[in-house]
Amino acid sequence: MSDTHHALIVIDLQNDFCPGGSLAVQGAHQIVDSINQRILKSNCIILTQDWHPADHSSFASQHAQHDPFQIIEMPYGSQVLWSDHCVMGTHGAAFHNELLVDHADLIIRKGFRRHIDSYSAFFENDRTTPTGLEGYLHTRKIEHLTIVGLATDFCVQYSALDAKKLGFNVTVDLNLCRGIDINNSLNEAITAMRSSGVIVNPATHIGS
Repeated sequence: MSDTHHALIVIDLQNDFCPGGSLAVQGAHQIVDSINQRILKSNCIILTQDWHPADHSSFASQHAQHDPFQIIEMPYGSQVLWSDHCVMGTHGAAFHNELLVDHADLIIRKGFRRHIDSYSAFFENDRTTPTGLEGYLHTRKIEHLTIVGLATDFCVQYSALDAKKLGFNVTVDLNLCRGIDINNSLNEAITAMRSSGVIVNPATHIGS
């Protein structure tokens, strides 16, 4: 894991996605210790952080007569509507207080443009606007990525698929991820990642 060509990407391990948060992912707090252990063994650590304005267009509160988890069409495609979460500068947007944030080489903030959401660590949801992470990894001569964090079926999946398309060797460690699972989205995400050539461990998926 100390290979200089390898990076660990920790996706959105933030308070609003943990128990008590506005968009809590079941069991999210259970992966923090194990992710910290992986961080201590890694040469290059990148953290991503959802970072939304209070009136972000992906919030159901911004759309009359719509509820969280409904899907609407945006100029860039289909968009799941969410409860207000990870608003810039709030406690909910902060990283989990036990995460070894000070060990990070880079923090990528995403979703800060009001009119477009951003699941992936590499691109916003228009699939073209970059975050800059690809260039950073190439400058560091990183070839292999291990992706962990929240949520398996959204930001982890999008990040893994984009990384694979960009030519990186990608592993997703399901033991260090947790999913939301909307209408079987978790199994669909795992199938999509494996079909794209992402290595998804463990090979047998038995939970979120």
